[in-house]
Amino acid sequence: MEQKKILITGCAGFIGSKIAEELLKAGNTIVGVDNLNNSYSVRLKKWRLDRLQKYANFQFEFVDITHYDEIKRIFQQYDFQALINLAARAGVRASIRNPRIYLETNILGTLNILELCREFEIKKLVCASTSSVYGENELPLSEKNRSDHPISPYAASKKGAEALAYSYHYLYGIDITIPRFFTVYGPAGRPDMVIFKFIHYISEGLPITVYGDGNQLRDYTYIDDIAKGAMASLKPLGFEVINLGSDCPIKLNYVIRIIEELLGKKAQVIYQARHPGDVRDTWAYIDKANERLNWKPEVKIEEGIQYTLEWYKENREWLLESKVFEDCD
Repeated sequence: MEQKKILITGCAGFIGSKIAEELLKAGNTIVGVDNLNNSYSVRLKKWRLDRLQKYANFQFEFVDITHYDEIKRIFQQYDFQALINLAARAGVRASIRNPRIYLETNILGTLNILELCREFEIKKLVCASTSSVYGENELPLSEKNRSDHPISPYAASKKGAEALAYSYHYLYGIDITIPRFFTVYGPAGRPDMVIFKFIHYISEGLPITVYGDGNQLRDYTYIDDIAKGAMASLKPLGFEVINLGSDCPIKLNYVIRIIEELLGKKAQVIYQARHPGDVRDTWAYIDKANERLNWKPEVKIEEGIQYTLEWYKENREWLLESKVFEDCD
């Protein structure tokens, strides 16, 4: 890939930090933006950021994308060839409790990014989205499926961001790729996500809560595969929405069983009613990613959970001392 100067918003997030790291390794100059909000452990976000700041070709800017004048200053200061927008409020259940902040970050923040891409003539924008926009839908989930019936404010806000992105492509010719991520997991992941959280709880002998019967399917996708897909999305494509998933839906009960076997411990499972904002099943149809990005996932669920568990064991003392898993929903 041709070396570029790239702005990455949400650079201290799980996905953003991994993509930034891989682009830095490839010799690109990265300016990372993040507001280090407390949606989950700030110490974990700072841990990721510290890793990035070891690279001489990385520059960090403490900025919130909802603050137009602040983010505009970044555009005035640097000459970017591309932008990857990963700054977002994520999480279905939290969006039901506090929908307003999702509107502000995911829609207003995206609008600010699009306006600045227009004003500063940024030719390439990768704007991350989510499988949640599909809602309850026919499987496997294809980019051709309807995505206008989101069942949570989070999903609705991301669909709104997608619609805004298309309008700016249509009006101003901005080359925009929208990867829809499917249940991303891996080392240093979000502590409120099932795999990382369950590794911690089962390892420490704490009960885990399963919403539903555990037979719901999720298209778990390893972080390294997602990073490769996002990097491939930097190529000129016009306007494309592209699924990035494993194309291998896995039952939650099977995930629990893998963790139990790797730890040699039995999970204490508490079953509760399915949450109304959760879709029953996800399954990514990824032919388009293969055709347009020459991308396909490589890491199987058993391998990915093992890698995540190994990282947890290596960093367990710091994770516990930092209280990373407190207040995880």
